[in-house]
Amino acid sequence: MVSGRSIVPAPWKGHSSAMTSASVSKSKSVDASQSLNQVKPEAIESEIKDYLGLVAEMTREFTSSLDFSVVEKSALERIANYIGAEAASLFLVTDAGDSLICSACWGPVDITGVAVPVDSGVVGRSVSTRKGLMVRDTSKDADFGGMVDDKTGFTTRSLLVAPLMTGRECLGAIEIINRVEGDGFFSHQDLTLLETLAGAAALAINNYRLTEKVVQQERDRHELELAAEIQRDLLPNTAPLKFPIHGINIPARSVSGDFYDILPLPDGRIWFNVGDVSGKGMNAALLMAKTSSLFRCLAKSAEHPGQLLNAINNEMCETNSRGMFVTMVGGLFDPKTGVVRLTNAGHEPPLHFDFRTERFTSIPADGPPLGIAPGIAGPEGFPVTEWKLAGGMLYIFTDGLTEATTFGGGMLGIDGVRALIRDHAEQAPELRLRNISGAVKLPGQSLRDDLTLLVVEDLDVARETIESPETVTNTASLHSKILRLRVAALADRLKLVRSAVEQAAQFCECPESWTFDLKMAVDEACQNIIRHAYAKKPGGGDIVIEFFREGDSMIVHLMDFADPVDPEKVRSRDLSDIRPGGLGVHLIRSVCDEACFVRPPPGVGNLFKLTKRLPNKID
Repeated sequence: MVSGRSIVPAPWKGHSSAMTSASVSKSKSVDASQSLNQVKPEAIESEIKDYLGLVAEMTREFTSSLDFSVVEKSALERIANYIGAEAASLFLVTDAGDSLICSACWGPVDITGVAVPVDSGVVGRSVSTRKGLMVRDTSKDADFGGMVDDKTGFTTRSLLVAPLMTGRECLGAIEIINRVEGDGFFSHQDLTLLETLAGAAALAINNYRLTEKVVQQERDRHELELAAEIQRDLLPNTAPLKFPIHGINIPARSVSGDFYDILPLPDGRIWFNVGDVSGKGMNAALLMAKTSSLFRCLAKSAEHPGQLLNAINNEMCETNSRGMFVTMVGGLFDPKTGVVRLTNAGHEPPLHFDFRTERFTSIPADGPPLGIAPGIAGPEGFPVTEWKLAGGMLYIFTDGLTEATTFGGGMLGIDGVRALIRDHAEQAPELRLRNISGAVKLPGQSLRDDLTLLVVEDLDVARETIESPETVTNTASLHSKILRLRVAALADRLKLVRSAVEQAAQFCECPESWTFDLKMAVDEACQNIIRHAYAKKPGGGDIVIEFFREGDSMIVHLMDFADPVDPEKVRSRDLSDIRPGGLGVHLIRSVCDEACFVRPPPGVGNLFKLTKRLPNKID
């Protein structure tokens, strides 16, 4: 390619001038009235080949490079040399959209990094109008401000500008300055070439940005997965059934700002906590990991929760500079006495549930959150509350539970939390926590906030939901309760009922097909209670379900508190009578060995008994 070459496009109709490399050496310009017939055809053909070759080669370089910074400066040099210009620069619109910054340049003065307002100057006008511009004499253009010239001492006499367009979006512009060959003026053909190459450059920039975005997203995803794995490792392992403290943590996103911990001591006492970090995302996750580690480390030498949380607060304040804080409940439980020593640093009030009377007592916060200021709790540390469980249960949770959305679309609230605790009180701890949290986690949807729930139980005097496996034998005379569940008579509670059936069947080591049949029978019986037994009772009522193993069979009792029904009126319809409904009783009796109403205990409206032989006893 020859420096200073005038651009001759394909000889489309109406084109009036051309310049060959030979004519450049003889004169500085070609008369605009000169016709194509006065230029040799082979010269025109050579110019066209050079023109198209440059376009093709530059387009290929622009679009094939994954790192646009590698080619942008050399591209500017080649374009400027081909057109015969003194300098060239590439300006990109900032993320804020209010400025244009020089990303690369070629010429006697380096202006890389120089910023100009996006709505001023010739470059700004090209970006705003989305059109290429040619200024033959900058002294006569009102938009040319000369700000860059004033800073650098460079003199701009004429220029070309072409916007970098991708669809309707303008990424910036390429500027060519001061034609040094020919007549000293840029031509419309020069502008056409620049606009063509600017389109290819815009595609390259856009591809590079999209690639960077994908790479960054993948990097962020990997970091989140790693952080989530580290967080899971910080949480305690699932506790045995007979252990007095159980917890569950469900992150709203990949990582969580919530946490809990359970730390048994050699003397039998057990440290525990539930915490909630302010904010979201990675910063909250990092502070969660730090606070959790501090708790585990400092608890080994602390005398009581108030002292422990005070030490954690002071440690956090030494390094916490992001204005974040942590609400936390820390406690020390003695299973021998059933006494909990509790400190609440700005957290949701824990709930004590008396299983025998079904009464709740709220234990409010008596200290500020952690991480606000050192020594905020005073020399004695945070206040400590002693609470005797007396056979009850202590529930500690984050606001991810109280502020969760229910299946009805409203917020659960503290009354909803109490209702869920009461409904699932008869279940084993791990199942109970899963079902309570599952009642507010809509299928296919994520939580609005992290959810953590922990329960402390006084096992010495509390009821046992599931008998230990050692008490269950094949003795025909043995009558053993497996599970008891009490739920509201609502359709959306049926999934909890089905889960209870699965737990009871799993306890008896029953296969899937046997379990499926029993689930259908129990589900249908509960639907009959909801639709018929409570049909005339405003507000509905509760359903109590008990599972027993009696010899070679499983017995299921379904109790409601509605008006007694007449068993004679509960009949299965003739199968030849083809119409909707009425086949539920038939289904129940087809999968169970026995299904009948029996005399209910005092205070119960109806008791429906199902008997199904265990699979290993079927002849």
